[in-house]
Amino acid sequence: MTTSQEVPVTANDARGRVAELHAIREEVWRGPSEKATEAQKAKGKLTARERIDLLLDEGSFREVEPLRRHRATGFGLEEKRPYTDGVITGWGTVHERTVFVYAHDFRIFGGALGEAHATKIHKIMDMAISAGAPLISLNDGAGARIQEGVSALAGYGGIFQRNTRASGVIPQISVMLGPCAGGAAYSPALTDFVFMVRETSQMFITGPDVVKAVTGEDITQNGLGGADVHAGISGVSHFAYDDEQTCLEEVRYLLSLLPQNNRENPPAVEPHDAVDRRSDVLLDLVPADGNRSYDMHKVIEEIVDDGEYLEIHERWATNIICALTRLDGQVVGIVANQPASLAGVLDIEASEKAARFVQMCDAFNIPIITLLDVPGFLPGVAQEHGGIIRHGAKLLYAYCNATVPRISLILRKAYGGAYIVMDSQSIGADLTYAWPTNEIAVMGAEGAANVIFRRQIAEADDPEAMRQKMVKEYKAELMHPYYAAERGLVDDVIDPAETREVLIRSLSMLRTKHADLPSRKHGNPPQ
Repeated sequence: MTTSQEVPVTANDARGRVAELHAIREEVWRGPSEKATEAQKAKGKLTARERIDLLLDEGSFREVEPLRRHRATGFGLEEKRPYTDGVITGWGTVHERTVFVYAHDFRIFGGALGEAHATKIHKIMDMAISAGAPLISLNDGAGARIQEGVSALAGYGGIFQRNTRASGVIPQISVMLGPCAGGAAYSPALTDFVFMVRETSQMFITGPDVVKAVTGEDITQNGLGGADVHAGISGVSHFAYDDEQTCLEEVRYLLSLLPQNNRENPPAVEPHDAVDRRSDVLLDLVPADGNRSYDMHKVIEEIVDDGEYLEIHERWATNIICALTRLDGQVVGIVANQPASLAGVLDIEASEKAARFVQMCDAFNIPIITLLDVPGFLPGVAQEHGGIIRHGAKLLYAYCNATVPRISLILRKAYGGAYIVMDSQSIGADLTYAWPTNEIAVMGAEGAANVIFRRQIAEADDPEAMRQKMVKEYKAELMHPYYAAERGLVDDVIDPAETREVLIRSLSMLRTKHADLPSRKHGNPPQ
């Protein structure tokens, strides 16, 4: 490691001083030692500077405070004062738009956060907020620097405070590229999106050793907090990839779908997909029989530009789909029930997933399209005891609070409270459309008939025949495709093949929508 005494000022003219500067910069760029770099590579990980090069447009990175060193003493720290103090900070461009970035350098103090390290991060976060540009953190650190004690903990507090202040103001993206333990895990949890890499990145509050000591459970780091765990079980991670290169390329793709800040709209592109392209395949893709399953992904692919979309939380709460995509070159967010998973019901995890996505879209001026095929909320003791009421209310609150353009489309089933929660006209959807296969009701016809006509069925000579008759009667009276439209609860019943054009024309009209919320400090959403 380099100390302040190892770089004496000996040059007496400008040229000598400049040569000295370049020598120091070369040392900064090279890092602590070849041995430390080899150890990083042996773990299958890139260096912090290699990661920044992959993330940003070539040659665009401008570093801030590369010569910063810590001032801590004790435990031998005064003998180890490397440049950067283990974190590289600065700005550059992605797709020629400014972004701010900080990257932990695991080769220096294991990427652990000390006072100087934290101060650099605080500064770059403040710059991102002031400039109104996205902030990306490349996380590969061992948590707080124990040798610096409470100063390190206070450094984390400053990061958390800034994460919260930036929330809904600028996009914040956390990329997990190594271990992230203890309090360090809370900063990513406060950001908008979390990316992880399999095998090399982990997140947990207490590590496997502590877990075993306290609970007796024996588990590996990846089993406790690896990428697949957080992408498929906990929902902490939105994306998981096999390697760093793919992960960072997907971060670039996500940034292409987000605005710079909450005062701008997402970037539009020149569309190559015709606005009036018909999708006759939709007529066969979605069965009219509400009991038959299908894959909602295929519906989305048919509707959006060139069939391309980025799914958020693809492996968590798979009974609902949340995706960013484009229609006629304009970014939109899609929330859709997935009949191929749990029949598309809403449960605790699906409600939380969709609620957070709706809030993100609303914060960053992204219109929301909701595709409904929902049989209701998932019944059961576990769901009720787990708080399905308050968790379902999160989604209801998110939709009711959203002021961006909102369009809902009912493909088939829309039953009970789930119909209301999934952006019905009654909670503020700007436009509501339905296909001729729609069924909007308090519950399915079979269940409704069993309740309403219980006595007639029980007293009939042939109860099953009577039940079938009552089901048919209920459907004819209250569940025909035009019942809601006749009452103004659906704006129009449309040909499924024309869905894309109808949505695009509607979004074009709503582009100038302006809606104000009541004056208040903030709401008190259900938790």
